[in-house]
Amino acid sequence: MSDEGAGRRIRLHGLRQSTVGHTAVGLWRHPDSRAHEYRELHHWIETARILERGCFDALFVADALGPLDTYQGRVDAALRDGVQTPTDDPLLVISAMAAATEHLGFAVTVSTTYEQPYAFARKMTTLDHLTRGRIGWNIVTSALDSAARNLGLERQLPHDERYVRAEEFMEVVYKLWEGSWRDDAVVRDGVFADPARVRPVLHDGEYYRVRDIALSEPSAQRTPTLYQAGTSPAGIAFAARHAEGVFLSAYEPAGARSLVDRVRASAAEQGRDPRSLKFFPIMTVVAAETDEAARAKYASYAACASWEGSLARWSALMQIDLSVLDPDKPLEYVDTDGIRGMVELFTTLDPTRTWTPRAIGEFVGVGGGGPVLVGSPATVADGLERWMEDADVDGFNLADPVAPAGHRDFVDLVVPELRRRGRVWPAYEGTTLRERISGGPRVRPDHPAHAHRWTP
Repeated sequence: MSDEGAGRRIRLHGLRQSTVGHTAVGLWRHPDSRAHEYRELHHWIETARILERGCFDALFVADALGPLDTYQGRVDAALRDGVQTPTDDPLLVISAMAAATEHLGFAVTVSTTYEQPYAFARKMTTLDHLTRGRIGWNIVTSALDSAARNLGLERQLPHDERYVRAEEFMEVVYKLWEGSWRDDAVVRDGVFADPARVRPVLHDGEYYRVRDIALSEPSAQRTPTLYQAGTSPAGIAFAARHAEGVFLSAYEPAGARSLVDRVRASAAEQGRDPRSLKFFPIMTVVAAETDEAARAKYASYAACASWEGSLARWSALMQIDLSVLDPDKPLEYVDTDGIRGMVELFTTLDPTRTWTPRAIGEFVGVGGGGPVLVGSPATVADGLERWMEDADVDGFNLADPVAPAGHRDFVDLVVPELRRRGRVWPAYEGTTLRERISGGPRVRPDHPAHAHRWTP
């Protein structure tokens, strides 16, 4: 089936973090949730198998490198509600999930600010070897002050400087992945690798000095499939230059469409095919056999959500301590740039409501940074199709508020309806993650990584 036009295929990613509370805050208390099993391999293997049964392109495992301590100036609220704290390393579970599946891809968040490109390039090549080309990287620069002070910095690097540093990081890893070993370097004929077909990268830049050859031989994709989620001017320019998949957060299709259009326009300015970038807004789906049953299920989820935990998460995201506000006082009376932007966002969503901190915390409790679709398979499918058309996106990053039950409900209930409509994969095509995202196992000729490729 062609991906063009109104009937194009809907691409699906599952969204998790190795923690008890990520987008939905407090729902680990729900009896259907087994999010507390995030520490156990069987939980992740079960999740991966559920998504593969639904022919999802990938499981996206998000990450944060510091505790959420902006709210009240301490980590207490995050600990009480399990808001991204505690959290485990997302890289270490991927091999187990890959061994238990054949097709599902794995996109993982890793920060350019706190990794060294030489060692990181080997980590990702190793995972690409072990997954047989199914690994993706969500590129972040990290915004938490708590991460900076615990990972060797006196204070957080300024926003735009983080992106300048990230640009050089990308140049180094592209040289390692694409330019150090020729495709035919490994010969296994008297010698294992031909030294004439392996060369040092000789990088000497402002932030990094990497002189030698890549440690790993080339993997199926060489460069992992690249994702990014920046929405600032610097983040948009970075995504337009490097991303093959773009994760985004918007509550309405119009807001998503605006961001999609801006990133695609920037990609075109940089010489890339703007349609080669694929966009995946976050979405939470609460599905049941009927609309009435789905609404009842949603109500049971909302009853477990924590408004204070949600504000702790938003405080960290905005770097503004929302605890200083009266939780029941309308926000339009608070005159700061950060709060004003928050007011504008939620007023646009529903101008008839009086938005207080408590009301916002309750509103985002189940869906976090994106919309919640509640209903029967047909109702949910209609909603997803509307988003595809109105926002011009390529698929969805589906969160699971009561892991793994939310993903299982989607696969068992909604995927059959989408297949009946011809909107999702009937079976996997291709072997690597990149083949499903952009059509081929290697980066496209218009991608900056391609310029570093060593060809005879």
